[in-house]
Amino acid sequence: MTVHHLNQLLLVCSLVLLIAVAAVRVSSRSGLPTLLVYLGIGVAMGQDGIADIRFDNAELTQVIGYAALVVILAEGGLGTKLREVRPALPAAAALAVVGVTVSVGVTATGAHYLVGLEWRQALIIGAVVSSTDAAAVFSVLRKVPLPTRVKAVLEAESGFNDAPVVILVVAFSAAGPVEHWYALVGEIALELTIGAVVGLAVGWAGSFALRHVALPASGLYPIAVMAIAVMAYAVGALAHGSGFLAVYLASMVLGNAKLPHWPATRGFAEGLGWMAQIGMFVLLGLLVTPHDLWDDIWPALVIGLVLTMVARPLSVLVSLLPFRVRWREQALMSWAGLRGAVPIILATIPMVSGIENSLRIFNIVFVLVVVYTLIQGPTLPWLARTLRLDKSAEAADLGIESAPLERLRGHLLSVDIPEGSRMHGVEVAELRLPAGSAVTLVVREGRSFVPAPTTVLRHGDELLVVATDPVRDAAERRLRAVGQGGKLAGWLGTAGRSGLR
Repeated sequence: MTVHHLNQLLLVCSLVLLIAVAAVRVSSRSGLPTLLVYLGIGVAMGQDGIADIRFDNAELTQVIGYAALVVILAEGGLGTKLREVRPALPAAAALAVVGVTVSVGVTATGAHYLVGLEWRQALIIGAVVSSTDAAAVFSVLRKVPLPTRVKAVLEAESGFNDAPVVILVVAFSAAGPVEHWYALVGEIALELTIGAVVGLAVGWAGSFALRHVALPASGLYPIAVMAIAVMAYAVGALAHGSGFLAVYLASMVLGNAKLPHWPATRGFAEGLGWMAQIGMFVLLGLLVTPHDLWDDIWPALVIGLVLTMVARPLSVLVSLLPFRVRWREQALMSWAGLRGAVPIILATIPMVSGIENSLRIFNIVFVLVVVYTLIQGPTLPWLARTLRLDKSAEAADLGIESAPLERLRGHLLSVDIPEGSRMHGVEVAELRLPAGSAVTLVVREGRSFVPAPTTVLRHGDELLVVATDPVRDAAERRLRAVGQGGKLAGWLGTAGRSGLR
């Protein structure tokens, strides 16, 4: 590659990124899932498209897709609130293991008997489409006001279930048949155990180091956090464990460790996550050849119907039996099993392995993901309202971020008051913050001012609260208590929930 080619490549990449950023705005207004817009950009640039770029390197797509998925899982883990997810971990683990097993069996049976695929191809498709997509789940569910438990289970499931599915797809795509099912189960259990141990260990060690080592520049903290997360994936994979589970758990530990300069770190990770999604979806769109899809539309619709209406609800029902989850929540979890780039990336594994009819498998998975994402994503808010699980009318939790003031031994808390928060209408003096903390600035409608004790807070306000180190947690608890319960919350106390950004 020459410098001239580099200039052309940079021009094309920058234009694609700008178009993709603009597409987010369009998709947010229209309700169209963002991933479909990115796939559409790739298809438009590829063969049969406007640019007619011919790209058929499945192996390169798989490698780049894995790298992008590592970044997406890291960003999702950093944004996962451990207080909300901890009670949902057993249910999420059950969905990721038991649910995947049920889904693979039911979907493969439908693909074999209804579509006529050979058992090996049917099992590969069943495994590929049984994984919910982290990028789709993180981007869609955080915009839909669902109950905390439902959202926590679905987010944790999407972070956990990539690991067993990857193992199954690789096993089914291997040169020889799977001889002993119990050996495969043991391999899955071992890889998950290694990945979990590595992820938790790397996350704890990384968070401990970042809390006790003062870096010379604030911009180094986001880089260090992402490097630790990626290192967890690499160590887990090299130790023959699940790297995907390792990066998700390590990022979750880092994200709940109250690290210095957290707002900058969160913004940096979110930006990397967006870039990974854009690059991954555009590349997958380039890989597909539209005129080859027509013969596989009907099989994709049939298999998708079996997956959506039979396999996913049955897997949710079986997995959640010990947890006594209400039927309405089970129905919503069944419909919210969103697919996205992960199944399409996994569909490149049989292509790289040289499996017979692997191109057909890829095309079926591509059509299935596009069609059913277009159906499930936009209808999820409607279903939540129909099942009376829409929580938009309830008090919203506050968004609180903390930046340390090392030399002053203090913290600067940034508090956003969202719609539904019961802090609306509360006077500053009625917050009753602990001694050593105070509201120093209010930003309202683009105008900032120093509040008086009688200043009434409103929806949409942003507060800057300075708190000394000893009372930082108490101040946050009190703010959250008022946000949830109003001015009388924990009367003269600081009762509330902490540890959440």
